[in-house]
Amino acid sequence: MMNSVINLRALRRGCVLCLGLPPRISSQPARSCSSADRAALPLRRLHPAAQPRGLSSRAGGTMNVFDRNMKKRQKSWASALQDNHKYDYLRDEVGIRVADRVYDIARTFPLALDVGCGKSHIAEHLSKEVVERFFLTDISEGLLRQTKPCEMPTHCVLADEEFLPFQENTFDLVVSSLSMHWINDLPGALRQINGVLKPDGVFIGAMVGGETLYELRCSLQLAELEREGGFSPHISPYTAVTDLGNLLSQAGFNMLTVDVDEIQVNYPGMLEVMSDLQGMGESNCAWNRRSLLHRDTMLAAAAIYKEMYGNEDGSVPATFEILYMIGWKPHESQAKPAKRGSATVSFGDLSKINQSVSSTKTDKP
Repeated sequence: MMNSVINLRALRRGCVLCLGLPPRISSQPARSCSSADRAALPLRRLHPAAQPRGLSSRAGGTMNVFDRNMKKRQKSWASALQDNHKYDYLRDEVGIRVADRVYDIARTFPLALDVGCGKSHIAEHLSKEVVERFFLTDISEGLLRQTKPCEMPTHCVLADEEFLPFQENTFDLVVSSLSMHWINDLPGALRQINGVLKPDGVFIGAMVGGETLYELRCSLQLAELEREGGFSPHISPYTAVTDLGNLLSQAGFNMLTVDVDEIQVNYPGMLEVMSDLQGMGESNCAWNRRSLLHRDTMLAAAAIYKEMYGNEDGSVPATFEILYMIGWKPHESQAKPAKRGSATVSFGDLSKINQSVSSTKTDKP
């Protein structure tokens, strides 16, 4: 397994889990079941055409960048690997960091939703004192059947992140980790999240940023230019951090917080980087992707990768830029900015204040 420069911590707790979704969200507690029971229970399948809500629409000129069916197949293939747990290290680490941001909010959330939960990498790090009940959604049935133990009762829903099958004003908290970078209509998805939140509800998400895997991207492009006289996209396009605040604001969120983090993982070589991405279900699924690479191009890219970015011990780094976002659904109880023109002190008076303080210090014996 690859040598990682990140320190992973694991919080193991008990779990009360039910894979069957009731027709409506009720206040009745979920029944307890084992991991063997979860594999035998049916998942609620929801097709976009049959869902009660559909704010994410292609009709408004949304760019169709990703093949969502291909992404579903990639995740299903990855979940079927016997050693698929070896590829959870990045999702586990980001899940911990998202959970830490939930703990930073001093309140209890009666009902929460995880959009694109995977194996529930966030829920396993939360306690029932913070979240009382959790709904988990993902496009892959295989991943939902491998959700990790957690303290609170959970319900798994097989649904596309682009079409959330929930009524408006339902959840107190919505979280998402390393899933939204594969969504075609990101503005529409954020509007849906805003819609299913209750007033004064909060959304906390993490997604891959534009500088992710720049080492791999540059190496492949240089190798293709050298061997084939041109290059094609092999790394998925990602959202830039400069756009994230505007997207959240346009979706109706306020009191926004956006920050960036980098996680760097060391691998023996470029081929191991690509192998782990495949094991994570994170292979490129853009419509304009190139399905095959020539063998000599791959070998040249691997040599360039090691030459340009290699570490002294022979390993190569892969950088993952993670964008974290927090947005609140508006409510009348939230703090509001003062009205324009209501200030009692002008910026021009600040220099006078500084002069007064300086003179006071000088006059002291």
